[in-house]
Amino acid sequence: MTQPLVSPDPPLPAQALEPDFDARHFRRALGQFATGVTIITTRTDEGEPIGFTANSFNSVSLEPPLVLWSQAKKSGTFAVFRGNTHYVINVLASDQIELSRRFGSSAAALDGERFTAAHWHDSARGVPVLIGCCAWFECFNRSRYEEGDHIIFVGEVERCGFSAREPLIFQGGSYHMTQPHPHSGQPSR
Repeated sequence: MTQPLVSPDPPLPAQALEPDFDARHFRRALGQFATGVTIITTRTDEGEPIGFTANSFNSVSLEPPLVLWSQAKKSGTFAVFRGNTHYVINVLASDQIELSRRFGSSAAALDGERFTAAHWHDSARGVPVLIGCCAWFECFNRSRYEEGDHIIFVGEVERCGFSAREPLIFQGGSYHMTQPHPHSGQPSR
């Protein structure tokens, strides 16, 4: 008889303990994590381009190519993103701060006004791709998971592109730019 290579997982508690902090404290703690800034875009049933700024983006898998992001259920664009088959995640460059702010505003969420200040073109699926970004990912809306006051979207990447541009970073409530750490060496390729 052979021994299993991995020991079984220990049993999990039935539920989490009550938090010992308030929402403001939690938000400030989360703000210490530096993230890139994205604008996620799609179209309404009427064909209007819509999008919003988000920093809740992460890779999930290389095989198949999967990414995730989340959106508040109370967002004005939530129903459109939940129901659409495709969206594009646009990773902003450092010179796109004003675009981030414009798409981060709650005004003009569904009427296409946000796109008047943006340079963009349609993807192969007809979804807006912002020009000048560091990277973009055109995704099939593969799955959605309801957790708390947000929905986690998992997208299967059908097409993507990138350019060697300085990324826009958000941390501690402010925008930042990256600089190589003196001890980082050359990035792996």
